Amino acid sequence: MPLLSRRDVIASAALAAALGVGAPVTLITPAQAQKTPPPATPFRRFAVGTFECTAVYDGIWEKPHDPAFIKNASVDDVKRALRAAGQTDEFVPIPFIPLVVSTGRDLVLFDAGTGGQVQPTAGTLLDNMKEAGLDPGKITTIMISHFHPDHIFGLMEKGSNAALFPNAEIVVSTAEYKFWTDPAVIEKLPEARRPLAKRIQSTFPAWKNVRQVDGEMEVAPGIRSIATPGHTPGHIAFHIASGGEQMIYSGDTFYQPALSLRTPHWHGSFDQDGPLAEKSRRALADRIVADKVPVAGYHFPWPGAGVLEKDGSGYALTPAKA
Repeated sequence: MPLLSRRDVIASAALAAALGVGAPVTLITPAQAQKTPPPATPFRRFAVGTFECTAVYDGIWEKPHDPAFIKNASVDDVKRALRAAGQTDEFVPIPFIPLVVSTGRDLVLFDAGTGGQVQPTAGTLLDNMKEAGLDPGKITTIMISHFHPDHIFGLMEKGSNAALFPNAEIVVSTAEYKFWTDPAVIEKLPEARRPLAKRIQSTFPAWKNVRQVDGEMEVAPGIRSIATPGHTPGHIAFHIASGGEQMIYSGDTFYQPALSLRTPHWHGSFDQDGPLAEKSRRALADRIVADKVPVAGYHFPWPGAGVLEKDGSGYALTPAKA
């Protein structure tokens, strides 16, 4: 797997925390100029056996520091963790990096991007797919890790909520689907999250191309789901295998890896269930380390993939070379 070999990676330490459901997404105002330039080439290809994988850049959220962001760490702790990982500490950099896998039979998209509806500095997925020679109209399957806006708004047209991938099968976990489509959940959510639940309930139940899956099972040839709840009630990761090679797409299991790996006990304000998210994070990281499997993450530093090693009571990520 050339992209993820030790010779092909740059060293970078990683610390800890997570992000999930309990707080609103704060939009960047037009007055805040973007400080992170997009990658010169907004896609990066690598192979898993005979599968061709393409990480595609959808933009970035330069999240202002917030003392409530990590429940059991201070802003100074967060800044130190970012610096230790070789990242800026001026803000929390949160890239959006969906993954496209061509299996030879199917063209599979892992998470659908922001649709340009979450941050003004994001929403370039479809254009960047086309630049990579990937036709969004030929996507056959979309694997959704969870129902947060930056992962599903790319499924819906802004304003009309029209399905943007009506011919692709959308694979979601049963637990995630049931949680967000339960009419009673709206009153249980914080005020800022209620519009998200209402939007989900006005779209997903009407779509005929949604398939629910449970636990660990084959969801497409060469692709298996992995239950990793906590960030949201039904968050799932995916195991990708071909020709004796493997990779795990972790979704938001590790969220911003500088804040969720070296100190996996840190609990992010967006994790719906912090202790459960930590348990899932450690279990998946232990599996990745034991099996020596490369990992892709939706919010990893560009190009969104790397290798994990055990590091004391936590883990260290060596990002793939950009």
